[in-house]
Amino acid sequence: MKVTWQKEDTRQQTLKSFLRKQGVSQRLYGKLKKGYGQVLIDGQKTKLAILLDRPVAVTLKLPADAAEENVAVSHAPIEVIHEDEFWLVVNKPAGLTSVPGPSNSTDTLVNRVKGYLIEQGSAVKAPRIITRLDRYTSGLVLFSKHSFAQAQIASQVESHRMDKRYFALVQGQIAREHGFIEGPIARVPDDVKYQITSDGRFAKSEYWLDKSNAELSLVQVKLHTGRTHQIRVHFSENGHPLLGDKLYGGERTLIARQALHAGKLGFTDPFTKKYLEFSCPIPPDMQLIIDKEFRN
Repeated sequence: MKVTWQKEDTRQQTLKSFLRKQGVSQRLYGKLKKGYGQVLIDGQKTKLAILLDRPVAVTLKLPADAAEENVAVSHAPIEVIHEDEFWLVVNKPAGLTSVPGPSNSTDTLVNRVKGYLIEQGSAVKAPRIITRLDRYTSGLVLFSKHSFAQAQIASQVESHRMDKRYFALVQGQIAREHGFIEGPIARVPDDVKYQITSDGRFAKSEYWLDKSNAELSLVQVKLHTGRTHQIRVHFSENGHPLLGDKLYGGERTLIARQALHAGKLGFTDPFTKKYLEFSCPIPPDMQLIIDKEFRN
């Protein structure tokens, strides 16, 4: 990968200091000193032990991450929403696991993205998944194309500055058009479920009501924290389980999976500083219910 930053002023600064301020870790800088990658000044190779005292373009060139041989390649199709030199945004279908594990190591979203990049002739051999979704949740998933890009965006993920919006069909009528649900979440002992409990980790969800009737509500949800099963737990424990969510008591007559879709994603590209926003439509299994239940 290649990224260029512009030094705009004439203030004297070491190249190391400049790179560190751009997010180059001490570990990566050490690898650069040993010949990993290149640093260019105005397009020309340079030594690392120099002073910058004028406006210049500083370019960092890094080789592609080594292929992870233990990650199988799947050539099953994926739906690409956006792709550039740093990022790949895809629309994950419900039922597809995000990452390889004991129950499925050959045809997860990660395996499919690896296969897609190979088919495109990309130099990227080890895509890094940034956001994950439960197996039966559909929607937008972000990948980086290099470990350096992954490291650059990590602070947005950890501080929940990445704007992720979900569409959920929940049982019952939501009274308020906008609200927050707060409740600490922890795993139920000896179970795969989670619950709101006083000794859990702080969790906060924000929602907006789109449509509602006596039986069902369509809400948009924004996560202010990122706990496992957060949306499913917050709504189920407040008397509104997600439609189709067997684990948390959702009715499964209309849909056989939790009716949850990651439909919007926004973040600031740490390299270009531009805010990127992506969306994908609600999938047919949820849209059919919406059209039927909210015809009026």
